[in-house]
Amino acid sequence: MNGFTARFAATVCVAAAMVFPAYADTATPAPARELIATAEHTAARQKKAVMVIYHATWCGWCKRLDSVMEKPEFKSMFDRNYVVLKLDVMETGEKKSTVENPGGLETMKELGGEKSGLPFYVFLDAKGTKLADSNAMPENANIGYPGEPGEITAFMGLIHRTAPRWSQADQDKLKDYLVANAPKPVGAH
Repeated sequence: MNGFTARFAATVCVAAAMVFPAYADTATPAPARELIATAEHTAARQKKAVMVIYHATWCGWCKRLDSVMEKPEFKSMFDRNYVVLKLDVMETGEKKSTVENPGGLETMKELGGEKSGLPFYVFLDAKGTKLADSNAMPENANIGYPGEPGEITAFMGLIHRTAPRWSQADQDKLKDYLVANAPKPVGAH
């Protein structure tokens, strides 16, 4: 292959990657156990807990939780207190191999989320010991997205228990936001 042909082939590959981005990134998602181990190591260095969130691309409640946690005023609060790790589970079709973290469902089951639904979240210390999980509702039911008064109270209890450095003023801001933006009951206007 001469220099021109090699440059032309490289240009075509770059252009194809720009036009067809879905085909440019064919990497398999990282295994859940590796990601959890890395998060624990980071948590040890940063003196934080790990918040593992199990979610899926099709899960509306997961997207709603992500939206709250990504708001700048709350993202900084979560980041100051946790190493946040999101693991994709329960995907279907092509997303099973392109999005889902291998071993994610198994770790979710091991950590108590087998019958919980999504989002399911668990809090670990830097050594991997479970501190709490979102099965904090009566009868060990999953909070999921904290959108009802009891769920908000349970969620804030998890924050209080697992993030001792999170100020009460900041906890109150998060709680007030969740209450003010709670989903309206079906049929409410």
